Amino acid sequence: MSTITVGLDGSPQSLAAADWAAREAEQREAVLRLVHGWDQTPYVYPPLGGIPAPGAMDTQGTWAKNLLRQTAAGLADRYPALRIETEHSGDHPVAALLAATEDADLLVLGSRGLGTVAGLLVGSVALALVARVDRPVVLVRADERDVDEHLPDAAGAESTGTPYRDVVLGLDLEHPGESVIRFAFEAAQRRAAGLRVVHGWSLPASHGYGAAMDVGLSEEQAGLIRQRLTDALRPWQEKFPGVDVREQAVIGSAGRHLVQASRDAALVVVGRTNRRAAVGSHIGPVTHAVLQHAVAPVAVVPHD
Repeated sequence: MSTITVGLDGSPQSLAAADWAAREAEQREAVLRLVHGWDQTPYVYPPLGGIPAPGAMDTQGTWAKNLLRQTAAGLADRYPALRIETEHSGDHPVAALLAATEDADLLVLGSRGLGTVAGLLVGSVALALVARVDRPVVLVRADERDVDEHLPDAAGAESTGTPYRDVVLGLDLEHPGESVIRFAFEAAQRRAAGLRVVHGWSLPASHGYGAAMDVGLSEEQAGLIRQRLTDALRPWQEKFPGVDVREQAVIGSAGRHLVQASRDAALVVVGRTNRRAAVGSHIGPVTHAVLQHAVAPVAVVPHD
């Protein structure tokens, strides 16, 4: 049985992530694993001359165990058929979650909202995990609800009984990544949702200088790109014939268009190239823009 791991720290965003992960685990018939990691280095209390503060570790450990137990109990009430596991680690959250994802299919994390500006504020723990985990990572805002994934009903009211909103895929034709495309198609298929595929491209450098030939070349280039997009998706549409696919080849960076599309999406899927180097998060500009500003949950899928 597959496993979905969620990082839990008691914050509103991590609780929203746990609820999203529970819904995803229910769809996949997967095990849900709640993981809390905290560094057990004792807190040093200066008035005691550098002696660890008495009871600090015990208090933190008790709080963490209560958090896991209460969260698991609440999810079990809402999703009675779901199998839930909890894990309490003494490692730093990054190390704890890296270890917990070794046998997991998906990692789900919470991300703080940007106040009045809709979006995701990605902290150091989340960024470190997105950059290093070799599994897909989904980031969920604090105010994400199940009704947000669904279209409104005929009266315009919120509902979980209506069809899902589209899954949106940001596709780089130069480095498409089979794992990224598969993840998006499978997500759309599980939800019986449409799949909107967005690819951004740039105009020729000479465009805009008044030459009539430039306009013709731009139109020709746009046609070629649309054909490449169709060709790249054709084998996947044959594998997933029940998924309704809409293709969008847009001028400019795909990031802005994906953020706009996220306002009416159940999930946004983007890729991250697996690269190993001493420094840097290796999160590309499009993925970074989507993580910072998307309204819907964002899945970052690593690929070669």
